[in-house]
Amino acid sequence: MTAGTHQQPQVHHSIIFVHAHPDDETLNNGATMARYVAEGHRVTLVTCTLGEEGEILVPELQHLLADREDGLGEYRVGELADAMKELGVTDHRFLGGAGRYRDSGMMGTPANDKPGTFWHADVELAAGELAEVIREVRPEVLVTYNPIGGYGHPDHIQAHQVAMRAVELAADESFGSSSKPHQVAKVYWNAMPKSRLRAGLEAVRAAGRGTRFDALDAADIAGDLPNAVDDSLVTAVVEAERYRGQKVAAMRAHATQITVEEPFFALSDNVGLEISAVECYQQVRGPRGPVADAGSPLGEVEQDLFAGLTDAGC
Repeated sequence: MTAGTHQQPQVHHSIIFVHAHPDDETLNNGATMARYVAEGHRVTLVTCTLGEEGEILVPELQHLLADREDGLGEYRVGELADAMKELGVTDHRFLGGAGRYRDSGMMGTPANDKPGTFWHADVELAAGELAEVIREVRPEVLVTYNPIGGYGHPDHIQAHQVAMRAVELAADESFGSSSKPHQVAKVYWNAMPKSRLRAGLEAVRAAGRGTRFDALDAADIAGDLPNAVDDSLVTAVVEAERYRGQKVAAMRAHATQITVEEPFFALSDNVGLEISAVECYQQVRGPRGPVADAGSPLGEVEQDLFAGLTDAGC
C-alpha cells in the first residue's frame, strides 16, 4: 500500500437462508451463497425438513422411498452436507434439529397427514425455534419463499410463514427468551422472473435432441408460467457467474433430486431448464439500497442483497 494512503477495511455481513428441503437452497440460491462465502460474509442455512417424501432419480436407491424403507431423509442429510461443502457453507442446520419436522409431501396427498409433518406444525412454536437461531446468528438479511412457496408446496408455504413470524419474534423484547433481541434489516423472497424462466425453457427447446431432457412446446413456454413471478416484482439480481461451477457441483451432490447435464438440469418431471448463476429476489422488508440497470427486462435493481448496509450486524 502506498505511504500516506488508508485502505478502508472490508465490512463483512451476515445472511440467513430458510428453506423447506435439502436441494431447495442450491436451486434457488447456490451461486449467491457461494459468492457471499467467498467474499467473507457469514452464510447460514436453516432447512426445515429432511425431504423424506421426495421422489428418487437414482434407480439403485429406490428402496429408500417413503412407501418402502422410508430412508430418503437420512440419505438427503448427507447430500446436503456434500452440497454445502461445494458452496463453502459451514453453518447449516435443521430447524429444531434433524428430523424435528417431517416433509409433508405435495399438497393434497396422504403424506400431508403423517405424524410430525411440517405443514401441520405450530407456526408460533416453529417460528420461536427459528427466532432463537436468528438471535444467535444476528443476520442483517433473511431470504425465504413468497407466500405461495414459489409453486404451492405446503412445506414451502409453511417455511414462508415460519420465517416471516420468526423475524418478528427475534426483534420482540417480550419474546420469551433470555437471548438478546435482533432486528433483521432486510428480508427477501426468492423470485424466478417469467422472462428468465421463459429464456431458460427456450434454451432447452432450442437444444432439441442435444439434451436428454424433455422440452416444453412453444405454446407452454409462451403461456402464463405460474411457477414464476412477474418481472416487475424482482428488486434484486445477484450475478455470480464465477461461482457457477460451485453451484453445479452442489446440484450434482443432490443426485436423488436433480439430474445435471450441463448446461441444463431437470427434476423429477424431467422437464429441462438452463442452469443459471444469476439469481433473483423480491425485497419485502427494509431499506432499498442503490440500484443499477440489470441489462435485461428486469430494469433497475439492487445487485447485492447487502446493498445499503454499512455496519456489520453480527
